[in-house]
Amino acid sequence: MNSFDLPTPDADALAHSARLAALIREQILAHGGAIPFSRFMELALYAPGLGYYSAGASKFGASGDFVTAPEIGPIFAACVAEAVAPVLQQIGPSARFLELGGGTGAFAEVALKRLLELDALPDRYAILEPSAELRHRQRERLRERLVPPLFDLLEWPDGPFGDEWDGVLFANEVIDALPTPRFAIRDEEVFEEYVVIDGDGFARELRPADDFLAQAVRIAERRLEGPLAEGYRSELLPQLPYWIQAVAGGLRNGAMLFVDYGYARAEFYAPDRVDGTLRAFYRHRMHGDPLLWPGLQDLTASVDFTALVEAGVAAGFDLSGYCSQASFLLGNGLAGVLQRIEQIEDELEKQRRLNEVKRLTLPSEMGERFQVMGFEKGVEFGVAFMAGDLSFRL
Repeated sequence: MNSFDLPTPDADALAHSARLAALIREQILAHGGAIPFSRFMELALYAPGLGYYSAGASKFGASGDFVTAPEIGPIFAACVAEAVAPVLQQIGPSARFLELGGGTGAFAEVALKRLLELDALPDRYAILEPSAELRHRQRERLRERLVPPLFDLLEWPDGPFGDEWDGVLFANEVIDALPTPRFAIRDEEVFEEYVVIDGDGFARELRPADDFLAQAVRIAERRLEGPLAEGYRSELLPQLPYWIQAVAGGLRNGAMLFVDYGYARAEFYAPDRVDGTLRAFYRHRMHGDPLLWPGLQDLTASVDFTALVEAGVAAGFDLSGYCSQASFLLGNGLAGVLQRIEQIEDELEKQRRLNEVKRLTLPSEMGERFQVMGFEKGVEFGVAFMAGDLSFRL
């Protein structure tokens, strides 16, 4: 029995987790008995063939551990397509679309169909997916559900575009899964959270932070206009600017669009959020032990959207807008979707679509918890961020 009363994994899953745990223990022993939590998170999520996102277990939907907006139904992807269509049209026939993390392929399926209707198809649609198993599933799904001219636009590269390109970069619930350092304030100094071996499992302990992380925390404190309290723990991604530059690559003219849950910096580091935002998800249950069953649970941390805007601007982009997911969908075609739903004669299907809208937009569901941030360079989003602008919070 685990301390969070979670359903126990089956024998095969536990054996899989044990193999990953053995790899993590080897890493810990090879590095003097401790590794940064960010390294543990990287291995737990992305170790080849073993990590949560690299292995083949079901992640999405009722049988998985969480549900993302594109998996609920077609509305989210259709509205995103509505928002980026003007950008792709401004760029013209050479435009590319890069999706980071393709899930089941549900987003690409709907987005490509809607972009075709809007006369805004890109020349290439690339899905950057770390899991070989998910790449296979995406390819099979999209081959079955797209007509050949649309499927032929798809590609699954091993990394971001290596040449100069124009187009759109899109990431839904990606930044929250970047391996993040954890820090703590103790005796007015910055410490970093490490993972050590503890019997048959793992434990966390604090060690003095290196200069890179310590300086990043001090910069955040200056921008917060006050020191963080004694004992305060949270997450910080000092590598975020480098990650943005890496995934955008040679993006000359185009837009970046990020959807994730998170806060502006002042709320992210609110005084009462004393243990940060890190959490684990297993079978749709959120709990507080990120070290449990490596490889079988999702690990996420909320996004500091102030840090994201700083990283995007540092990469040479202008902020297009920042708003809640509900406002973004309302500003990008949701009204038309609702009109079409009202015309559905099948009452069960109509209710299904109305429930989808509620999940995407209600404050108690995804509507306010998820935020959308857009960047542009050499193009304009147009009306995509006209509704509910929250940039004043940044």
